[in-house]
Amino acid sequence: MADDVTPPDGDPGSPQRFHPPGRFPTTGDLAEVLARATADGRPHEEVAADGPPEATERVAGRVMLWRHMGKRLFGTLQDGSGRLQVSLFRDEMDPDTYRSLAKGVRLGDFIGVSGYGYITGKGEPTVGAREVTVLQRALEPMPDKWAGVVDTDVRYRKRYLDLLGNPESRRRFEVRSRLITHIRHWLDDRGFLEVETPMLQAAASGAAARPFSTHHNALDRDFYLRISPETFLKRVVAGGFDRVYEIGRNFRNEGIDSSHLQEFTMLEWYAAYWDYTDNMAAVRDLIVSSLESVVGTTVVEVDGVSVDFGAEWPVIDYRSAVRDATGIDLAAVRDVGALKAAIAERGIADDLDDAPSYAALVDLLYKRTVRPSLVQPCFLVHHPAELVPLARRNDDDPDVLDMFQVVVAGWEIVKAYSELVDPVEQEERLLEQVRMREAGDDETMMMEDDFIEAMRHGMPPMSGLGLGIDRFVALATGAPTLRDVVLFPLLREAAPVGDDASPADSSGTETADD
Repeated sequence: MADDVTPPDGDPGSPQRFHPPGRFPTTGDLAEVLARATADGRPHEEVAADGPPEATERVAGRVMLWRHMGKRLFGTLQDGSGRLQVSLFRDEMDPDTYRSLAKGVRLGDFIGVSGYGYITGKGEPTVGAREVTVLQRALEPMPDKWAGVVDTDVRYRKRYLDLLGNPESRRRFEVRSRLITHIRHWLDDRGFLEVETPMLQAAASGAAARPFSTHHNALDRDFYLRISPETFLKRVVAGGFDRVYEIGRNFRNEGIDSSHLQEFTMLEWYAAYWDYTDNMAAVRDLIVSSLESVVGTTVVEVDGVSVDFGAEWPVIDYRSAVRDATGIDLAAVRDVGALKAAIAERGIADDLDDAPSYAALVDLLYKRTVRPSLVQPCFLVHHPAELVPLARRNDDDPDVLDMFQVVVAGWEIVKAYSELVDPVEQEERLLEQVRMREAGDDETMMMEDDFIEAMRHGMPPMSGLGLGIDRFVALATGAPTLRDVVLFPLLREAAPVGDDASPADSSGTETADD
C-alpha cells in the first residue's frame, strides 16, 4: 500500500512515478453509503470491540479535506451524490502505510476506501478505512474551501473549479438538467414526438438574426449554423407527425449581454390544429409545473424582486403598451420615415440608423420603452404584422399577428404564434424579407424554396412555440446572467499573463439589443 501512496522519490505529485488503476468497484455512491452508516448508527467502540472490523463498504471520491491528528486521520470525500467522512486509525493498518497516507494524500486527489461504517462521537456517519487506494493525483491546487472560486473569469473559463468550489453553481446545473427532463416528460405525456433537424442549413430562417456561416468541404457548399429549427419542424408536421418538438442549440452572430449568448439552447414545439391561444394555456402549465416539480416553488427572486409565476399572467396588447409608454400609436404610424421622426422627436433613441426597416424600428422602440417595465410574468400579444413573416395575421385586424411572448423581469423567455400555412402569402412575405436584406437589413430571413414547396403540398393549421432554456433556468435559479447556467460559455481569448486586460474585458461582454 505504501507504494500506492507515495512514490519512491518522496514526491506524491510526480506523474512519472504514479500509474493510476483503471477502475475501483464500489458498494454505492457516497450518499448511499452515508445512509447505511446512519441507519446502522453504531459507534466506533462497538464496531471495533473485537478488533479491526472487516471491510463491508467500498467508496471512492475526491479528497476535499484531509486532517492528520496523530494516531487518527479524518478526511472528506466528494462525488456526484454528496460528501462522506472517512477515517484512518493507525492501530488498524500497517504503520508505514498510515504514515504514507497521512503525508502523501493531497486535497483534490481521488482515492478509493475499503472499510466499515460507524458513527463518531459527534454523530458523524463515517467509513473507517481498512485499505486506501490512490486512484488519481491532483497536480494543481484546489479552490479555497471557504471562499470557493470568486473570480468571475476563472469561474467561466475553468468551470470544473467552479463546480468543485461553489455549491450554488453545482445546484444551478442540477436544476437545469432536471428542468429539461421535466419538460421532455411533459411534452411526451401530451403526445409530442422529439425529433432532430439540421444544424447546418442552406438558408438562415426562422428568426430575425445574423447567422454564422461555414463551408462544407465534401459538398463544396456554404452553409449557415441554424438560427432556428422552425421551418424544418414545420416540414415534419407536413409529413404527418402532428406534434413534434426539439431541444437543441441555435447560433446567432450577435452581441453578448446578461440575457444573450451567441450559442444557446432552445425548446421549440409545433402542434397541428392548435392556435396561439392553445399555446398560451399550454406554456403557462408547463412553466408552473416545471417550477413546482423541480424548484419546489413558483416564486423566485430576480434582482431582489419576488417574481410569482403562480399568479395570473396579465394579457398586454403590444401596440397599446407602446402607445402608453411613448405616445406613439403604431396603428397610425405605419412607415419608416414617420416612425423615425416620432422616435427622434421624443428623444427615445439616437441610434435609429441601426434599424434599417420598419420592423427593426418597432422592435427597437418596444425594447427601449416597454420591455424593461415588464417584471411579473405576462403575455404580450398581437405584435405588428411586419415583425414576424412566418406568423399568421389576425382575422379581425390583419395589421397584427396571432402571436404572443412571455416576458419576465424584462426578459423574453417565450415566443409563439399561429403559423402562416398559406404558401402564396408565405412566399410573398419571404420575398419582402429578401428585399429588406438587399436594402441593408442583415437580420432578415432568407428565401427557402423547399419550405414553400412543402407548404404547397399541404400543411395543417398549427401553432408553434419557442422557449429559451437558458433564460428559463437563469430565472428559476436566480442567476444574474446566462453565463451562470451554461457550463462552458464562449469567451474572448484569455489575455496573456501580465496583460492589462481585466477579467471583464476577457469575458467578451458587449451590448446585445435583441
